[in-house]
Amino acid sequence: MFKQLQFINQRPEPFSIYTAEELWNDPYTSQQMLSYHLNEELALASRTLETIERSAAWLQTRFNLGSANEVADFGCGPGLYTTRFARTGAQVTGIDFSANSIRYAQEVASQESLEIDYLQQNYLEFESTQRFDLITMIMCDFCALGPQQRAQLLGIFHKHLKDDGCLLLDVYSLASYTQRQEQAIYEFRQLNGFWSANDYYGFVNTFKYDDIKVVLDKYSLFEADRSWTIYNWLQYYSLSVLTAEFERNGFTISEVYADVTGAPFREDGEEIAVIAQKRL
Repeated sequence: MFKQLQFINQRPEPFSIYTAEELWNDPYTSQQMLSYHLNEELALASRTLETIERSAAWLQTRFNLGSANEVADFGCGPGLYTTRFARTGAQVTGIDFSANSIRYAQEVASQESLEIDYLQQNYLEFESTQRFDLITMIMCDFCALGPQQRAQLLGIFHKHLKDDGCLLLDVYSLASYTQRQEQAIYEFRQLNGFWSANDYYGFVNTFKYDDIKVVLDKYSLFEADRSWTIYNWLQYYSLSVLTAEFERNGFTISEVYADVTGAPFREDGEEIAVIAQKRL
């Protein structure tokens, strides 16, 4: 038991362990994530319906989306944005880890007679001959990746954008980082049974890495006959650090907003949304 407690409270090296695929591909937790996505009033897995509608309307106007546009949404989930993009007449591709989310998105597209190309895969492995006018990555998914993964993904974006195409994504800001606190909590059926249909005990350790502005939520989970650990990493950004990272990977940030509804940028805002073009 002592060794287990040592492991539970051990602070790993930043981004040294990556468990996102386990989270999104596990039949039970992926279904839980889908239900969170579809909760229109809960801003956890996705934003509230009202915010999604405002985002989609702004993006349609800002990029003049229509039949002439080819759009890809990385981390598309159950199609909350891809469905709305496709309603404009745009040619839309959605990429996501979760089979449950992709299946749901395909059902919605079928019901609305929308032709959306959905791919269930790790977007770090995306490869296509198609080139896009717009690539989006929404809900700060970029922050869940380590430095090498982010560089790899920006390379994928660079390769698959048209020369005059745009990349839009959002990240968590340093104002959000200051709100996070290190903690250690222990609960029976932590997160109200999110992790398993069976009884379990959950330990949650939140670690902050002040030198690089990273937070880890480490979930150590114990059922009667198994135990497992989920590592949820998040990178937080200043605008200057985000700009430098984009520059290193062949992009120039041209527009900055407070979020993906197009609200004006604020230094004390909790998120930063950017539009970038690739350098040729």
